[in-house]
Amino acid sequence: MSATFKAGFVNIFGAPNAGKSTLLNLLLGERLVIISPKVQTTRHRILGILSEPEYQIVFSDTPGIIEPKYKLHQKMMLQVKSALEDADVAILMHDITQPIEDFETISNSLKLKVPVILLLNKVDMVKDKSTIEGIINKYREHYKGWQVLAVSAQKKINTDKILPLILKSLPEGFAFYPDDSISDRSERFFVSEMIREQIYTLYEEEIPYHSAVLIQAFEEKSTLTVIKADIIVSRETQKMILLGKGGSMIKQLGINSRKVIEEFLERKVHLELFVKVRPKWRDNDNYLKEYGYN
Repeated sequence: MSATFKAGFVNIFGAPNAGKSTLLNLLLGERLVIISPKVQTTRHRILGILSEPEYQIVFSDTPGIIEPKYKLHQKMMLQVKSALEDADVAILMHDITQPIEDFETISNSLKLKVPVILLLNKVDMVKDKSTIEGIINKYREHYKGWQVLAVSAQKKINTDKILPLILKSLPEGFAFYPDDSISDRSERFFVSEMIREQIYTLYEEEIPYHSAVLIQAFEEKSTLTVIKADIIVSRETQKMILLGKGGSMIKQLGINSRKVIEEFLERKVHLELFVKVRPKWRDNDNYLKEYGYN
């Protein structure tokens, strides 16, 4: 291995809907984490591994920073705390169209002691392009020593400049994972996330926030993979909404989910979905542990 090989953890922080998951997928060149315009889509800390001959970057997408209202939220924020402890470089993301005061609440709570790259996302949404440099300078003045870059993760504006900034601050070291690894998570985990993503896409109002997905069976047969998953909700009325009239909605959810899972696994899938009611599961330690929120 070359003496100049670089390796480290680059952890991504920001408010909900800052574009963290879109950025991670872009940097990895893989659709690893689910994306939704609805807030609080990311509930788990997910590692994405980028390996090249000269470096290995272990990216970490964390839940959006929120004020906890349920034990679920508390466990989500514990994952943010865990990410703070092992970061070699921190990427902070903020919507450039939002006030700097909104960002200060997040930046002050993190108390970062590592090199920071501040990405002012959604620059394509700024109507008066002549003001962009002024906004960037405002953040540079306020956060001296930070690298500040205006980007659009969705439109891929200035995103080619992010990796060189990371490598500039990444320490020398040895690879943490084998070269062919893309994440520390299992296929079962990503399948559950894909089903949850389709719930965010298909259902409105409170359903996405009151639902969890638990994979009960994942059996690889010779011609296809058989997957059975429970969708957990808080109330009977939510179950009825998930099912839809005559089971129409759950059928559509199954069709949509199976399509993306087959693309991910690159093989045929037989998917069965079951809806179960677990009152107040977001505040129940036993349920949260069972659903993977340790």
